[in-house]
Amino acid sequence: MKELQVINSAVNAEARVKKPEWLKVKLPIGEKYRHVRNLVEQNKLHTICVSGNCPNMGECWGEGTATFMILGNICTRSCGFCAVATGRPLPVDWDEPQRVAEAIHLMQVKHAVITSVDRDELKDGGSIIWANTIKAVRALNPGTTLETLIPDFKGEYDNIKRIIDQAPEVVSHNMETVERLTRQVRIQAKYHRSLGVLRTLKEGGMRTKSGIMLGLGETKAEVLQTLQHLADNGVDVVTLGQYLQPTSKHLPLVRFVHPDEFAEFQEAGYKMGIDYVESGPLVRSSYHSERHVFAGKGRAAWQAKMAALEA
Repeated sequence: MKELQVINSAVNAEARVKKPEWLKVKLPIGEKYRHVRNLVEQNKLHTICVSGNCPNMGECWGEGTATFMILGNICTRSCGFCAVATGRPLPVDWDEPQRVAEAIHLMQVKHAVITSVDRDELKDGGSIIWANTIKAVRALNPGTTLETLIPDFKGEYDNIKRIIDQAPEVVSHNMETVERLTRQVRIQAKYHRSLGVLRTLKEGGMRTKSGIMLGLGETKAEVLQTLQHLADNGVDVVTLGQYLQPTSKHLPLVRFVHPDEFAEFQEAGYKMGIDYVESGPLVRSSYHSERHVFAGKGRAAWQAKMAALEA
């Protein structure tokens, strides 16, 4: 079986941190993978799978799923970890929501994930296109469940409420890192503003989700603190994955986190009352997202596992 070892492309990081054996993924091959790639290209759509250099692209696209990125592929923010291009975005494409809906229909997916770049230059932060996209997907794909991975909209309530009003099954906003590293990792973001966005979504009745990257220099205590903050703000689903440096211009990788540590954080999250914790080296925000829709499944599976170990 062909495998592609996930590499760190920065020479300095590669010299400092030895790549572990567990960071291996299948090469993106197969008829379903090619079918999805053709649909994305033909419909002139952007996916975070490609723009973000996701290591799970082969697996997810091979299963006929993809995470669509709306509002273009140029971000107004310059986060130190992200492979998406930074600069002046192109004008808003008002036909994009319908193209996304049509692509999801052609792919016949039962669960779709939509994310976007930050559009801080827009008064509405892009939230109107967001609402239009959800409406279009719903109209053409009434049986499809939907996760929306949204930016912080600078914490502005009216923009966040546009998402709440459309009531997708899951609304996600990523913390990305611990409080101490937020300014370094997410230059234009604020840790407590992001927590406030998640709290507003929860108060609006949403099933909420957030993600954290590990390997940027955070301590175990800081990760546990972030998990507790998420639990205290009612977040239902949390993903934890390994940071991989996209290029030598991005934040350096400090260390690879062992799978056993990811398992410890998963157990800690469940003990804090979080409903579903997806934690592992290759986990990304949208990885296995179809499992995150329904309440109770993750925590129930963990409880059953713990009971079996104690028996």
